[in-house]
Amino acid sequence: MHRKLKIVNRKSKIENRFAGFTPLEIPKRASLERQAEQPLIARVTIGDKKQRFLTGFTLTEVVVASALLIIAMVPILKALTSAHVTSTIIERRTRSLTLAQAKLDDIRARSIYHWGLPTSFRERNTSLDGSYLCTVIDIPTSPNLRQIAVAVGYDQNGNSVLDVDEVEVTLATLVAKRL
Repeated sequence: MHRKLKIVNRKSKIENRFAGFTPLEIPKRASLERQAEQPLIARVTIGDKKQRFLTGFTLTEVVVASALLIIAMVPILKALTSAHVTSTIIERRTRSLTLAQAKLDDIRARSIYHWGLPTSFRERNTSLDGSYLCTVIDIPTSPNLRQIAVAVGYDQNGNSVLDVDEVEVTLATLVAKRL
């Protein structure tokens, strides 16, 4: 059974507005005024059946477009996730560095007045700012010189102990007694 397919285009120029469809027969209109009055929609006539308007997307086009979007979104989401993790790590290290520098400045200031006291500058698992912990190691190298090391990190497991894998920044300096 062979059906005759007729596509009517209402524009004066031949234009394929619908991908995949080619005009089989385009009747010429006598008047451009009548063309301007009629809407720009292609009609398909199949034999003696009713006319259907070709608008929208086919199911195949929607499925293919969705599949392409999903395939493109997977690497984008992976990149965003890794960027977020990296950003969090950098933020923690920056905050740890700031806190370690502040702790060293505090030790330098206290060393002026508290050098001869029997207590050293040693501290262990001191909370600095919420979940950030600090450990200070004080090693006397001579009567007038001490080596100070400050380790600061984020307490990831919440046990209030600064473990080796939680240390973000370690700063070391020498502090001399002022005479």
